[in-house]
Amino acid sequence: MTFSIPFNRPCLTGNEYKYIAEAIASGHASGDGPFTRRAQKLMEERFGAQRVLLTTSCTAALEMAALLCDFGPGDEVILPSFTFVSTANAIVLRGASPVFVDIRPDTFNIDERLIEAAITPRTRAIFPVHYAGVGCGMDEIMAIAQRHQLLVVEDAAQGVSAQYKGRWLGTMGQMGCYSFHETKNFSCGEGGALVVNDPALEKRAEILREKGTNRSQFLRGQVDKYTWVDIGSSYVLSDMLAAFLLGQLENMEKITARRAKIFKRYESVLAPLVETRVIRIPFTPQHCTPNYHMFYVLAADLAERTALIAHLRQAGILAVFHYVPLHSSPFAKSLGVPQPDLPITDETSSRLVRLPMYYDLSDQQVTEVAEAVLSFYQGRRSQS
Repeated sequence: MTFSIPFNRPCLTGNEYKYIAEAIASGHASGDGPFTRRAQKLMEERFGAQRVLLTTSCTAALEMAALLCDFGPGDEVILPSFTFVSTANAIVLRGASPVFVDIRPDTFNIDERLIEAAITPRTRAIFPVHYAGVGCGMDEIMAIAQRHQLLVVEDAAQGVSAQYKGRWLGTMGQMGCYSFHETKNFSCGEGGALVVNDPALEKRAEILREKGTNRSQFLRGQVDKYTWVDIGSSYVLSDMLAAFLLGQLENMEKITARRAKIFKRYESVLAPLVETRVIRIPFTPQHCTPNYHMFYVLAADLAERTALIAHLRQAGILAVFHYVPLHSSPFAKSLGVPQPDLPITDETSSRLVRLPMYYDLSDQQVTEVAEAVLSFYQGRRSQS
Protein backbone atom coordinates (compact mmCIF):
# COMPACT_ATOMS: atom_id res chain seq x y z
CA MET A 1 0.00 0.00 0.00
CA THR A 2 1.26 3.47 -0.91
CA PHE A 3 0.82 6.14 1.76
CA SER A 4 0.37 9.84 0.98
CA ILE A 5 2.08 10.54 4.30
CA PRO A 6 4.75 7.91 5.13
CA PHE A 7 6.01 7.30 8.63
CA ASN A 8 9.50 8.47 7.73
CA ARG A 9 11.35 9.97 4.78
CA PRO A 10 15.10 10.69 4.46
CA CYS A 11 15.96 14.34 3.91
CA LEU A 12 18.64 16.55 2.41
CA THR A 13 19.58 19.67 4.34
CA GLY A 14 22.82 21.01 2.85
CA ASN A 15 25.98 19.59 1.36
CA GLU A 16 25.20 15.86 1.39
CA TYR A 17 25.50 15.31 -2.41
CA LYS A 18 28.46 17.65 -2.71
CA TYR A 19 30.39 15.84 0.02
CA ILE A 20 29.66 12.39 -1.42
CA ALA A 21 31.00 13.55 -4.81
CA GLU A 22 34.12 14.85 -3.07
CA ALA A 23 34.60 11.55 -1.24
CA ILE A 24 34.39 9.63 -4.51
CA ALA A 25 36.69 12.06 -6.35
CA SER A 26 39.27 11.85 -3.55
CA GLY A 27 39.74 8.15 -4.19
CA HIS A 28 39.05 7.35 -0.52
CA ALA A 29 35.57 5.87 -0.23
CA SER A 30 36.38 3.33 2.49
CA GLY A 31 36.49 4.04 6.22
CA ASP A 32 38.45 6.57 8.26
CA GLY A 33 38.89 9.06 5.45
CA PRO A 34 38.69 12.85 5.67
CA PHE A 35 34.90 12.97 6.04
CA THR A 36 34.97 10.42 8.87
CA ARG A 37 37.52 12.56 10.69
CA ARG A 38 35.53 15.75 10.11
CA ALA A 39 32.26 14.21 11.32
CA GLN A 40 33.93 12.73 14.41
CA LYS A 41 35.64 16.03 15.24
CA LEU A 42 32.40 17.96 14.82
CA MET A 43 30.64 15.71 17.35
CA GLU A 44 33.59 15.71 19.76
CA GLU A 45 33.63 19.51 19.78
CA ARG A 46 29.86 19.95 19.83
CA PHE A 47 29.20 17.42 22.59
CA GLY A 48 32.43 17.80 24.55
CA ALA A 49 33.11 14.09 24.07
CA GLN A 50 36.48 12.50 24.79
CA ARG A 51 36.38 10.50 21.54
CA VAL A 52 33.76 9.70 18.91
CA LEU A 53 34.28 6.76 16.53
CA LEU A 54 31.91 6.35 13.60
CA THR A 55 30.60 2.81 13.15
CA THR A 56 28.45 0.96 10.65
CA SER A 57 25.43 1.18 12.98
CA CYS A 58 24.39 1.80 16.56
CA THR A 59 24.16 -1.99 16.80
CA ALA A 60 27.89 -2.14 16.02
CA ALA A 61 28.60 0.57 18.59
CA LEU A 62 26.70 -1.38 21.25
CA GLU A 63 28.61 -4.55 20.36
CA MET A 64 31.91 -2.67 20.63
CA ALA A 65 30.83 -1.31 24.01
CA ALA A 66 30.03 -4.82 25.25
CA LEU A 67 33.46 -6.00 24.08
CA LEU A 68 35.11 -3.09 25.91
CA CYS A 69 33.16 -4.01 29.05
CA ASP A 70 34.70 -7.52 28.83
CA PHE A 71 31.38 -9.25 29.47
CA GLY A 72 31.39 -13.02 29.67
CA PRO A 73 29.28 -15.99 30.75
CA GLY A 74 27.77 -15.48 34.21
CA ASP A 75 27.82 -11.68 33.97
CA GLU A 76 24.58 -9.71 34.23
CA VAL A 77 23.66 -6.38 32.67
CA ILE A 78 20.68 -4.26 33.69
CA LEU A 79 18.58 -2.67 30.94
CA PRO A 80 14.96 -1.88 30.10
CA SER A 81 12.85 -4.46 28.25
CA PHE A 82 11.27 -1.58 26.30
CA THR A 83 14.09 -1.14 23.79
CA PHE A 84 15.28 -2.33 20.40
CA VAL A 85 16.76 -5.82 20.27
CA SER A 86 20.29 -4.50 19.58
CA THR A 87 20.65 -3.34 23.18
CA ALA A 88 20.16 -6.88 24.47
CA ASN A 89 21.92 -8.62 21.57
CA ALA A 90 25.19 -6.85 22.38
CA ILE A 91 25.04 -8.38 25.87
CA VAL A 92 23.93 -11.86 24.82
CA LEU A 93 26.60 -12.08 22.10
CA ARG A 94 29.26 -11.91 24.85
CA GLY A 95 27.59 -14.73 26.79
CA ALA A 96 26.24 -12.38 29.48
CA SER A 97 22.62 -12.26 30.66
CA PRO A 98 20.22 -9.32 30.32
CA VAL A 99 18.34 -8.37 33.47
CA PHE A 100 15.21 -6.45 32.55
CA VAL A 101 13.85 -3.59 34.68
CA ASP A 102 10.55 -1.77 34.24
CA ILE A 103 10.24 1.73 32.77
CA ARG A 104 8.93 4.97 34.21
CA PRO A 105 5.26 5.72 33.46
CA ASP A 106 6.07 9.30 32.39
CA THR A 107 9.13 9.16 30.06
CA PHE A 108 9.20 5.40 29.31
CA ASN A 109 12.88 5.39 30.26
CA ILE A 110 14.31 2.77 32.61
CA ASP A 111 13.00 3.46 36.12
CA GLU A 112 16.12 4.40 38.02
CA ARG A 113 14.29 3.72 41.30
CA LEU A 114 14.13 0.00 40.44
CA ILE A 115 17.73 -0.53 39.36
CA GLU A 116 19.38 -1.10 42.72
CA ALA A 117 17.00 -3.94 43.61
CA ALA A 118 18.04 -5.76 40.41
CA ILE A 119 21.77 -5.69 41.24
CA THR A 120 23.43 -8.96 42.23
CA PRO A 121 27.09 -9.94 42.76
CA ARG A 122 27.15 -10.85 39.04
CA THR A 123 26.02 -7.42 37.80
CA ARG A 124 28.66 -5.75 35.65
CA ALA A 125 26.92 -2.80 33.98
CA ILE A 126 23.80 -0.72 33.39
CA PHE A 127 22.59 0.06 29.84
CA PRO A 128 20.09 2.95 30.13
CA VAL A 129 18.13 3.73 26.95
CA HIS A 130 17.16 7.36 26.32
CA TYR A 131 13.72 6.80 24.85
CA ALA A 132 12.43 9.33 22.30
CA GLY A 133 15.45 11.56 22.86
CA VAL A 134 14.49 12.32 26.48
CA GLY A 135 17.24 11.71 29.02
CA CYS A 136 17.09 8.97 31.67
CA GLY A 137 17.68 9.86 35.32
CA MET A 138 21.43 9.90 34.81
CA ASP A 139 22.39 11.48 38.14
CA GLU A 140 20.79 8.60 40.02
CA ILE A 141 22.03 5.98 37.55
CA MET A 142 25.63 7.19 37.74
CA ALA A 143 25.44 7.33 41.54
CA ILE A 144 24.16 3.73 41.68
CA ALA A 145 26.90 2.62 39.28
CA GLN A 146 29.57 4.30 41.40
CA ARG A 147 28.29 2.71 44.61
CA HIS A 148 28.37 -0.75 43.07
CA GLN A 149 31.39 -0.26 40.79
CA LEU A 150 29.41 -0.82 37.61
CA LEU A 151 29.98 0.43 34.09
CA VAL A 152 27.36 2.57 32.34
CA VAL A 153 26.78 2.39 28.59
CA GLU A 154 24.18 4.88 27.34
CA ASP A 155 22.04 3.66 24.45
CA ALA A 156 21.47 7.10 22.95
CA ALA A 157 20.36 5.80 19.55
CA GLN A 158 17.42 8.21 19.67
CA GLY A 159 19.21 10.87 21.71
CA VAL A 160 21.76 12.57 19.46
CA SER A 161 21.84 16.31 20.28
CA ALA A 162 19.51 16.01 23.30
CA GLN A 163 20.51 17.01 26.83
CA TYR A 164 20.03 16.01 30.46
CA LYS A 165 20.68 18.88 32.91
CA GLY A 166 22.84 20.62 30.31
CA ARG A 167 24.90 17.51 29.47
CA TRP A 168 24.68 15.79 26.11
CA LEU A 169 23.16 12.33 26.04
CA GLY A 170 25.83 9.72 25.39
CA THR A 171 28.57 11.63 27.22
CA MET A 172 27.84 10.75 30.86
CA GLY A 173 28.48 7.01 31.08
CA GLN A 174 31.81 5.37 30.33
CA MET A 175 30.47 4.97 26.79
CA GLY A 176 27.54 6.12 24.68
CA CYS A 177 26.07 4.78 21.44
CA TYR A 178 24.47 6.85 18.66
CA SER A 179 22.40 5.85 15.64
CA PHE A 180 22.35 7.50 12.23
CA HIS A 181 19.81 5.10 10.76
CA GLU A 182 17.35 6.40 8.19
CA THR A 183 14.68 6.87 10.89
CA LYS A 184 16.85 9.03 13.14
CA ASN A 185 17.09 12.83 13.29
CA PHE A 186 20.48 12.89 11.56
CA SER A 187 21.07 10.09 9.11
CA CYS A 188 23.31 8.49 6.52
CA GLY A 189 20.95 5.58 5.84
CA GLU A 190 22.82 3.13 8.07
CA GLY A 191 25.42 4.30 10.56
CA GLY A 192 26.27 4.89 14.19
CA ALA A 193 28.95 6.04 16.58
CA LEU A 194 30.62 4.91 19.77
CA VAL A 195 31.26 7.76 22.20
CA VAL A 196 34.22 6.87 24.42
CA ASN A 197 34.16 8.97 27.59
CA ASP A 198 36.74 6.98 29.57
CA PRO A 199 40.26 7.68 28.21
CA ALA A 200 41.39 4.24 29.44
CA LEU A 201 39.10 2.63 26.85
CA GLU A 202 40.08 4.74 23.86
CA LYS A 203 43.10 2.79 22.59
CA ARG A 204 41.35 -0.58 22.71
CA ALA A 205 38.21 0.89 21.11
CA GLU A 206 40.30 1.86 18.07
CA ILE A 207 41.71 -1.66 17.86
CA LEU A 208 38.34 -3.44 18.16
CA ARG A 209 36.89 -1.19 15.47
CA GLU A 210 39.74 -2.05 13.07
CA LYS A 211 39.24 -5.83 13.09
CA GLY A 212 41.48 -6.24 16.14
CA THR A 213 44.50 -4.57 14.52
CA ASN A 214 46.54 -1.53 15.47
CA ARG A 215 46.01 0.01 12.03
CA SER A 216 44.95 3.39 13.48
CA GLN A 217 48.30 3.70 15.27
CA PHE A 218 50.07 2.73 12.03
CA LEU A 219 48.25 5.42 10.06
CA ARG A 220 49.30 8.00 12.67
CA GLY A 221 52.93 6.84 12.39
CA GLN A 222 53.02 5.50 15.94
CA VAL A 223 54.07 2.01 14.81
CA ASP A 224 56.01 0.97 11.69
CA LYS A 225 53.53 -1.80 10.74
CA TYR A 226 50.15 -2.98 11.83
CA THR A 227 49.14 -6.43 12.91
CA TRP A 228 46.52 -8.48 14.75
CA VAL A 229 46.65 -7.56 18.43
CA ASP A 230 43.13 -8.24 19.82
CA ILE A 231 39.67 -9.49 18.91
CA GLY A 232 37.53 -7.14 16.83
CA SER A 233 35.44 -6.79 13.72
CA SER A 234 34.81 -4.49 10.76
CA TYR A 235 32.98 -1.67 12.49
CA VAL A 236 34.33 1.22 10.37
CA LEU A 237 31.82 3.34 8.41
CA SER A 238 32.43 4.06 4.71
CA ASP A 239 33.72 7.58 4.10
CA MET A 240 30.96 8.09 1.50
CA LEU A 241 28.36 7.56 4.23
CA ALA A 242 30.37 9.77 6.59
CA ALA A 243 30.28 12.45 3.88
CA PHE A 244 26.48 12.31 3.74
CA LEU A 245 26.33 12.32 7.55
CA LEU A 246 28.59 15.38 7.79
CA GLY A 247 26.12 17.30 5.62
CA GLN A 248 23.42 16.42 8.16
CA LEU A 249 25.49 17.10 11.28
CA GLU A 250 26.40 20.57 10.02
CA ASN A 251 22.68 21.33 10.12
CA MET A 252 21.81 19.86 13.53
CA GLU A 253 20.24 23.09 14.78
CA LYS A 254 18.21 23.55 11.59
CA ILE A 255 16.92 19.97 11.65
CA THR A 256 16.11 20.10 15.38
CA ALA A 257 14.27 23.41 14.99
CA ARG A 258 12.08 21.98 12.23
CA ARG A 259 11.31 18.84 14.23
CA ALA A 260 10.45 21.01 17.24
CA LYS A 261 7.97 22.96 15.10
CA ILE A 262 6.35 19.73 13.89
CA PHE A 263 6.18 18.41 17.47
CA LYS A 264 4.55 21.57 18.77
CA ARG A 265 2.02 21.62 15.94
CA TYR A 266 0.96 18.07 16.81
CA GLU A 267 0.77 19.16 20.44
CA SER A 268 -1.43 22.13 19.59
CA VAL A 269 -3.93 20.34 17.33
CA LEU A 270 -4.24 17.34 19.66
CA ALA A 271 -4.60 19.49 22.79
CA PRO A 272 -8.38 18.87 23.15
CA LEU A 273 -7.81 15.11 23.37
CA VAL A 274 -4.98 15.58 25.86
CA GLU A 275 -6.95 17.99 28.05
CA THR A 276 -9.87 15.55 28.27
CA ARG A 277 -7.42 12.68 28.96
CA VAL A 278 -8.54 10.73 25.91
CA ILE A 279 -4.89 10.27 24.89
CA ARG A 280 -1.43 10.93 26.27
CA ILE A 281 1.41 12.51 24.33
CA PRO A 282 5.18 12.74 25.07
CA PHE A 283 6.29 14.13 28.41
CA THR A 284 9.61 15.93 28.86
CA PRO A 285 10.92 16.70 32.38
CA GLN A 286 11.99 20.30 32.91
CA HIS A 287 15.64 19.28 33.34
CA CYS A 288 15.74 17.60 29.91
CA THR A 289 16.19 19.24 26.51
CA PRO A 290 14.73 16.89 23.89
CA ASN A 291 15.76 16.52 20.26
CA TYR A 292 12.13 15.89 19.19
CA HIS A 293 12.95 12.46 17.85
CA MET A 294 9.36 11.20 17.85
CA PHE A 295 5.79 12.13 18.52
CA TYR A 296 3.61 9.38 19.93
CA VAL A 297 0.04 8.96 21.14
CA LEU A 298 -0.87 6.63 23.99
CA ALA A 299 -4.26 5.06 23.29
CA ALA A 300 -6.53 3.57 25.96
CA ASP A 301 -5.69 -0.07 25.19
CA LEU A 302 -4.52 -2.48 22.50
CA ALA A 303 -7.87 -2.63 20.73
CA GLU A 304 -8.10 1.15 20.49
CA ARG A 305 -4.51 1.38 19.25
CA THR A 306 -5.13 -1.24 16.56
CA ALA A 307 -8.24 0.62 15.40
CA LEU A 308 -6.43 3.98 15.39
CA ILE A 309 -3.57 2.65 13.24
CA ALA A 310 -6.11 1.12 10.82
CA HIS A 311 -8.05 4.43 10.68
CA LEU A 312 -4.88 6.36 9.83
CA ARG A 313 -3.92 3.83 7.15
CA GLN A 314 -7.33 4.25 5.55
CA ALA A 315 -6.57 7.98 5.43
CA GLY A 316 -3.25 7.28 3.65
CA ILE A 317 -1.16 7.88 6.79
CA LEU A 318 1.39 5.35 8.02
CA ALA A 319 1.60 5.28 11.81
CA VAL A 320 3.32 2.44 13.66
CA PHE A 321 3.53 0.86 17.08
CA HIS A 322 6.93 0.46 18.71
CA TYR A 323 8.81 -2.16 20.72
CA VAL A 324 7.44 -5.55 21.65
CA PRO A 325 8.92 -6.04 25.16
CA LEU A 326 12.11 -8.08 24.98
CA HIS A 327 11.43 -10.00 28.19
CA SER A 328 8.35 -11.61 26.62
CA SER A 329 10.05 -12.49 23.31
CA PRO A 330 10.51 -16.09 22.18
CA PHE A 331 14.29 -15.71 22.15
CA ALA A 332 14.46 -14.35 25.70
CA LYS A 333 12.39 -17.33 26.83
CA SER A 334 14.66 -19.75 24.94
CA LEU A 335 17.66 -18.28 26.77
CA GLY A 336 16.01 -18.91 30.10
CA VAL A 337 15.94 -15.20 30.90
CA PRO A 338 13.69 -14.67 33.95
CA GLN A 339 10.23 -13.37 33.08
CA PRO A 340 9.89 -10.41 35.44
CA ASP A 341 6.65 -8.60 36.14
CA LEU A 342 7.01 -5.35 34.18
CA PRO A 343 3.51 -3.85 34.13
CA ILE A 344 4.42 -0.40 32.78
CA THR A 345 6.47 -1.92 29.96
CA ASP A 346 3.69 -4.30 28.97
CA GLU A 347 0.99 -1.65 29.11
CA THR A 348 2.99 0.98 27.23
CA SER A 349 3.96 -1.46 24.51
CA SER A 350 0.31 -2.31 23.84
CA ARG A 351 -0.92 1.30 23.73
CA LEU A 352 1.73 3.41 21.98
CA VAL A 353 1.33 4.73 18.41
CA ARG A 354 4.11 6.69 16.67
CA LEU A 355 2.92 9.38 14.26
CA PRO A 356 4.87 10.42 11.13
CA MET A 357 7.85 12.60 12.05
CA TYR A 358 10.49 13.73 9.57
CA TYR A 359 12.18 16.95 8.48
CA ASP A 360 10.23 17.45 5.23
CA LEU A 361 6.81 16.87 6.80
CA SER A 362 4.87 20.03 5.91
CA ASP A 363 2.69 22.00 8.32
CA GLN A 364 -0.35 21.00 6.24
CA GLN A 365 0.59 17.31 6.50
CA VAL A 366 1.08 17.55 10.27
CA THR A 367 -2.35 19.10 10.58
CA GLU A 368 -3.80 16.38 8.33
CA VAL A 369 -2.33 13.63 10.53
CA ALA A 370 -3.48 15.28 13.76
CA GLU A 371 -6.97 15.91 12.40
CA ALA A 372 -7.19 12.25 11.35
CA VAL A 373 -6.48 11.31 14.98
CA LEU A 374 -9.15 13.78 16.12
CA SER A 375 -11.68 12.36 13.65
CA PHE A 376 -11.00 8.83 14.91
CA TYR A 377 -11.90 9.77 18.47
CA GLN A 378 -14.84 11.90 17.39
CA GLY A 379 -16.17 8.87 15.54
CA ARG A 380 -15.79 6.66 18.60
CA ARG A 381 -17.63 9.18 20.74
CA SER A 382 -20.51 9.35 18.28
CA GLN A 383 -20.79 5.54 18.35
CA SER A 384 -20.92 5.34 22.14
